[in-house]
Amino acid sequence: MKNLKKYQILNINNLLETNLRIPIYQRAYKWKIKNISDLLNDIEEAITKLEKYDNYKYRIGTIILHNNDNKYDIVDGQQRIISLLLIKTYLDKKANNSLLNTFINTKTTKNNILNNYRYIQEYFSSKDKEYKEKVTKAFSKILEVVVLVVDELSEAFQLFDSQNTRGKELEPHDLLKAYHLRKMHENRKQMELSVKKWENIKPAQIKDLFNNYLFPIYNWSHNKKTREFTVKEIDLYKGIDENWEYPYVKIVKKVMPYFQIYGTFTSGRNFFEMVDYYLELKDFVIEEVYKIIYSFNGNAEKILKYNNHSIGYKYARQLFECAFLCYYDRFENFNIQAIKKIFSWAFMIRIDMEMLNFSTINRYAIGMDDILYSNSLAMFSTIINTRKHTDICNLPINISRNPDEAKNAKWNDLYKLIKDINEVS
Repeated sequence: MKNLKKYQILNINNLLETNLRIPIYQRAYKWKIKNISDLLNDIEEAITKLEKYDNYKYRIGTIILHNNDNKYDIVDGQQRIISLLLIKTYLDKKANNSLLNTFINTKTTKNNILNNYRYIQEYFSSKDKEYKEKVTKAFSKILEVVVLVVDELSEAFQLFDSQNTRGKELEPHDLLKAYHLRKMHENRKQMELSVKKWENIKPAQIKDLFNNYLFPIYNWSHNKKTREFTVKEIDLYKGIDENWEYPYVKIVKKVMPYFQIYGTFTSGRNFFEMVDYYLELKDFVIEEVYKIIYSFNGNAEKILKYNNHSIGYKYARQLFECAFLCYYDRFENFNIQAIKKIFSWAFMIRIDMEMLNFSTINRYAIGMDDILYSNSLAMFSTIINTRKHTDICNLPINISRNPDEAKNAKWNDLYKLIKDINEVS
C-alpha cells in the first residue's frame, strides 16, 4: 500500500496490507481467548447491523504508527492488529503474515498466538461457508480503524500517553517502560535486552513493587502521605536526562548504577536496572528479615502467619516491610537491634488501634497524631536522615501500654510477642 497520510480511516484489509512493523520496545502479545471471543462477537454484531442499515461501518479503534523510513512501527494498537491478522490468516491462507513471523520473539507471544489461533479455528468450525465469506467481506467493507501517523518517535509516545490516560488507563509501569525505551532509541541493542528482561517479569510483580513498596517508601521518607500509584505519578520515575547540565545531574551520573529508593536515577537503561535490582532486593530482604524474627521466638512464625488474613494486620505488615527495606537500602545490614526496633514500631500501631485502616498507617508513618499511639516517630524520614545504622538501633520505641494489653484482645498474642522479642516482662 502507498504511504499513509497523517490522519485517515482505513478498512482492516488496507491496514494489514500496510508495511507494518512491531518495534523492539513493544510488549509481548498478551491477548487471551476472552479478548478474541469479544472481538469475534463484535464482528458478528457488525455483520448483523449491516443487514439492517445500509453502508454501516464498525470502527474498532485508533492505531498510532511511527513513520520510520516508510515502514510503519506500531506504537499503539498492536494487540488488535495481531488478533485481526490471526483471523485473516485463518480465512485467507494466502494472506501476508510476515508480521507474525518476525514478531514471535517471546514465549508469551508464541503461546498466546497459538492458543488464540486454535480458538479461531474452533469458532469458525461451527460456522457455514456463507458466514466465513461475510467476515472476509467485513474486513474490507465494514470494519475500520482511525490511523494516526507521526514522523517523530517522541510525538508518537506523547499521543500514546494521551490516548491511554483518557479512556481505559494503562498501568503506570507500562507507560514508564515506553518512556524509558524511547530514551534508549539510539542504542537498539540495549533496548532489546531491556525488553527481554522486562517481559520475563510478571506484570503483577512490577505493580506490587511500585504500589506497595517503592512509591510508599518514597512518600513516607519525604514525610508525605502515600496513595495508590497511578499514571498521574509516573513523573517521579522518569528519572533525569543525563544530557542536562545541572550540577546535581553530574553527581547522579557518577553514582549510576547504584540506587536509593528515596533518590533518583538517569533515565533509559537505568530505569530497567533499578526495577530489576529492587525486585530482587525486596524478595531477599523480606525473606531474610522474617527468618531472623522467627528465630527470636518459637511462636513468632505461627503468630504472624495466623493473623495474615486481617486487613489491618496486613497494613501493619506492609509498614514493617517497607520500613526495613528502607533501612536495608541505606545501611545494608541485618543488625538484630535495628530489626527489633523497626518491627516493634511497625506492629505497635496494630496493638494501639481497635480498628486499623490505611489512613491511620499513612499518618503513623510520618509521625502524625502522636497522642493516639504509643510511638510518634516518623520512622522513614528518620532512617534516611541518620548517618549510622546505630542511630536506628538506639531509637526509643515504646512497647508498654497502660493498661498492659492490646486495644483489642484479639491482638494480645502479637503484643506479647513484641514484648518477648524485646525481653520486656
